[in-house]
Amino acid sequence: MGQEIGDSQFDAGDFAAFKQRLDVETALLGAWLADGGLHIERPLAGCELEAWLVDAAGRPMPINDVFLERLADPLVVPELAQFNVELNNLPRTLEAGAFDAMQAELEARWRHCQSVAADLDARLLMTGILPTVEAGDLCLANMSRLQRYRALNEQVLRLRRGAPIRLDISGRERLQHEHGDVMLESATTSFQLHYMVDARQAAHAYNLSKMLAAPLVAMAANSPYLLGHDLWDETRIALFEQAVSVGGSDYSQRVTFGIRYARDSIFECFQANRERYPVLLPRLMDEPAEHLAHLRLHNGTVWRWVRPLVGFSDDGSPHIRIEQRVLPSGPTVVDMIANAAFYYGALTELLAGDVAALEAAQPFAVAHANFYAAARDGLRAQVTWCGEQGDMATLCLKRLLPLAGRGLQRLGLAPAEVDHWLAILKQRVADRATGADWQRGWVARHGRDFPGLVAAYAERQQTGCPVHEWSQ
Repeated sequence: MGQEIGDSQFDAGDFAAFKQRLDVETALLGAWLADGGLHIERPLAGCELEAWLVDAAGRPMPINDVFLERLADPLVVPELAQFNVELNNLPRTLEAGAFDAMQAELEARWRHCQSVAADLDARLLMTGILPTVEAGDLCLANMSRLQRYRALNEQVLRLRRGAPIRLDISGRERLQHEHGDVMLESATTSFQLHYMVDARQAAHAYNLSKMLAAPLVAMAANSPYLLGHDLWDETRIALFEQAVSVGGSDYSQRVTFGIRYARDSIFECFQANRERYPVLLPRLMDEPAEHLAHLRLHNGTVWRWVRPLVGFSDDGSPHIRIEQRVLPSGPTVVDMIANAAFYYGALTELLAGDVAALEAAQPFAVAHANFYAAARDGLRAQVTWCGEQGDMATLCLKRLLPLAGRGLQRLGLAPAEVDHWLAILKQRVADRATGADWQRGWVARHGRDFPGLVAAYAERQQTGCPVHEWSQ
């Protein structure tokens, strides 16, 4: 969805021509994969952070066009709403020092962004859902000024036959709300991890990433409040799924955990995208089929929580990336990099073992149930791992964090480096001190003063200390 389009108006001929090119490019990707292509020597890791622009009162500030013009950083780009931006890190090899480097790069870019925002009487905030956002903020007048977003809104509503988007989220409280456009999606901001992997391992990496989605979202939960309601620990999950829903079965939902693991090849996901998901943005591009431009644009409008992508390296060679989309933005850079260390460490260790046996011991239905339980209840969620049942916090402390530690050592990290990153997570889990826990604790002490909550959150975020060290 980073590709801009020239027009938001399409006719039947555009859809037919786009579908034809999509068919050709999907078949070409299938042939490359069947021939053993898209090989890489070592995995690479990257990340992207979505953030809010807010004013002195902690309210959304729709100025990303002016902000980005002054910032002039090609790695910081617009998002759906004018009060959101996305910061990108360059990909790097997973090795000793990688996570320190990821932290340093992201913090340097964040400081530059904050400096530019301050000149506009604004500041940036990283949180899964901004507690002060109101339904009136989520309007087309606040949509970023890019044609692809206008077209996305028009096409989602076309598939819905003009029916409003309906939110119905039951958590600690229940929220029901109707909305006339896709701007609800702009209330969800995330920290996304990318894993560039050899195509021969991509299916296993995809399946394992689904298994790891539940502990990731539980340990990182940071989105308890939406439109004044206390809902899930990670309400962002339910909100995003409903915000761009086009109706119908699981096969047609644009935001989904999916219906099964990949069986033999990651190509199955791209085939499913072509066969099951109607084209939303039929922009025709004058590019050779080998660039996969239409496949990539279409793939960008299917927001799987774990999403395989096709990218191109600097030398023009194609590769497969697994995009882990379940993590919320915030609370701090160090918290997010610790989450990344867990993901890459655990994934590395599991990929080194008998993945087929693990896929059999942890069926897709279990991974699916674990994910939604973790999004609702965070570390208190009751989950199952390879037949063993218990709460998520205990599973993380006893099994998954040690597993991630072994994977980080396998990547070449020294024991002190491993201990540094995992200690952040161990303490957060042991104290039940996620961002969601901190926000609820603050509200329990001070009441539902959401501007006050945002001010207190921003003050602590600015210190850079991990969330488990924050005071109420």
